Amino acid sequence: MLPEDFLAPYAAHSAQGQGRRFAEAPHASRSQFQRDRDRIIHSSAFRRLEYKTQVFLNHEGDLFRTRLTHSLEVAQVGRSIARNLRLNEDLVEAIALAHDLGHTPFGHVGQDVLNECMQAHGGFEHNLQSLRVVDTLEEHYGAFDGLNLMFETREGILKHCSLAHARELGPVAQRFIDRTQPTLEAQLTNLADEIAYNSHDIDDGLRSGLITIAQLEEVEFFGRLWRDVQQAFPGLSGRRAIYETLRRLITALADDLIVTSNALILDAAPRDVSEVRASPPLIRFSDAMRRDATELKRFLRANLYRHYQVNRMRVKASRIVRELYDSFMAEPALLPPDYQLIGHDRDGTVTQQARKIADYIAGMTDRYAIREHRRLYSLDEL
Repeated sequence: MLPEDFLAPYAAHSAQGQGRRFAEAPHASRSQFQRDRDRIIHSSAFRRLEYKTQVFLNHEGDLFRTRLTHSLEVAQVGRSIARNLRLNEDLVEAIALAHDLGHTPFGHVGQDVLNECMQAHGGFEHNLQSLRVVDTLEEHYGAFDGLNLMFETREGILKHCSLAHARELGPVAQRFIDRTQPTLEAQLTNLADEIAYNSHDIDDGLRSGLITIAQLEEVEFFGRLWRDVQQAFPGLSGRRAIYETLRRLITALADDLIVTSNALILDAAPRDVSEVRASPPLIRFSDAMRRDATELKRFLRANLYRHYQVNRMRVKASRIVRELYDSFMAEPALLPPDYQLIGHDRDGTVTQQARKIADYIAGMTDRYAIREHRRLYSLDEL
């Protein structure tokens, strides 16, 4: 008996899914969403996440999170919650592992700069790029481009989308036009992402020394959990005290999400995925927990993400991405052959060339981007 036989009726059952862009025969021993997960794990883009920034540059320390470890933590949190809600763990895991495949090097600053560079050519957004990676850029199969993932996986990867882009993307983005909801698994993964980065960014921030426990104690949510740890383990300090607190933080967020979402699902009583799509969002934090989580995010934004040392990294990363883009646009012959539009009228294909440059830069790891910039601009590389 497959695990999907134990799912709630409103969960996403792969046998009832909307299928793949290119028809494939079902696998004898794996469900459709298990196959998606496996394809993602074996993709080149997934391996590159190991050397892409979450908050701190990869070379700044071996223990800081990367896009890869972040994606694994999202998958772990998401699967635990999905099991409690009788949702499809395999779909949650597939979305979680793929949601950052299109992220640029250097974290959000890389995305922001590349978006600025691409304004005349449709812009750049990492959720759209993640979908582009799995639909087009991965080259593993003889019969089609991309990984040919299930509709529900692709829909979950596309977390945000403008109306203009939605009209271009077709069915996978139709919900943004119709103002309907994705599967509960996609809704869940979105919030599992938030739980994971709130907790591990605190851990990395403390490890880096850019934020302190004294500062965090001023945040009511964290302070409450920290005091609980001190009461349970008098005199506990250092990494043990931090881990005990963060463990409680993840548990509090996940338990609240389970209880609140379960109540909303029971009240809405969707009988299948189509009724989930027609309902308001059903995977949510309680109002009180949303306030706590928002306060924590504001603290991290003000004290970690905008810390002057992080800002210095942002400035350097901005310069690298912008100068790479400008150089390649001015001289496409500097690009590897696969990214050049050879034999075409330059004026007629400028947007296509810009998109290929964005694909090239977005696919870079932090250290590869630094190395490419050095090759182009350092006289020592002659």
